[in-house]
Amino acid sequence: MPDYSREGQNMPHVEDAGGRGLILDYKDNPIFTPVLDHVKLTFNHVICSGASTLIIHQDSIVLEQYIGKQSGKEDARTVQADTQFHVASVRKSYIGFAVSYALYYGHINSIDDPVLSYLPELEETIWKGTTIRHILTHTHGLTKEGNKDIREFTPGSSWSYKQIGIEALTRIVKRTTGKSVADILHESVFSPLGFTESNWYSQKHEKLADVVLRYEWDEDWKTSDSTEGDKMNMYVSTRELAYWGYLQLKKGKVNGKQIVPREIIEVATSLQSPSTLHKDLPQMVSCGSSKIYPPKKQRLVITSLKGPTKSLGLRM
Repeated sequence: MPDYSREGQNMPHVEDAGGRGLILDYKDNPIFTPVLDHVKLTFNHVICSGASTLIIHQDSIVLEQYIGKQSGKEDARTVQADTQFHVASVRKSYIGFAVSYALYYGHINSIDDPVLSYLPELEETIWKGTTIRHILTHTHGLTKEGNKDIREFTPGSSWSYKQIGIEALTRIVKRTTGKSVADILHESVFSPLGFTESNWYSQKHEKLADVVLRYEWDEDWKTSDSTEGDKMNMYVSTRELAYWGYLQLKKGKVNGKQIVPREIIEVATSLQSPSTLHKDLPQMVSCGSSKIYPPKKQRLVITSLKGPTKSLGLRM
């Protein structure tokens, strides 16, 4: 199992890899070794070909390591700093950012505006009463059956994770700003920070890790020719995904420079669930980039790959 630590000769320095505009020192901290041990243990117990770990702590990279290969093929490229992984639903944090951008610059008046105000071509009887807030937080109550939009519950009354809302959001962003989600991210974040390993791809290339499917014809896995940021084809390197989180942690200000207006980050990372949603249901930030459960629903869960999962049932 190839194992490339931060000090290894196969590892580029931070300033040599993606994120050239964001430079962090490397300070090894052994306190985080158990995290890496858990990643390695998981790697050896699940169906995967490679893995990576990067931790930023107190403005420094304290752990960075890459293991395995980009696919199960014998001649596959080893996982390394510039390997880009399919980020699945993490892509929604980028879409949430684009919505916050549109709101900040006045392209969208309010997230409580009706979706029909921006997409009047949608079926009014189905979409009536649904706001941008609802589709941001998966409380819209809609689903698709074939090409038909179906209502499952009243907007704001419950929660259900469905792609139909994400599709509407990306259309609203494009229609109001004249820019795609990808355009906004490249202009506002990727280019200023020198990100070259975060993007949406219509074609495979050597740095993209394979997606390991549960079975050959997995219907949940789809590719797309679109590179506008509206489809499930986003790949990001481990380092740039960590930097993306770091940018939000620092409210858009890195290396002493305000890269993104603080207000955009604050809206994108603040709870946005409607007040009508029962507090026992998931409370969401923009676009469902995080799920936060209320105290009485939280449990301390200890997982072990060597034995059964244990839930202590503690309220936190």
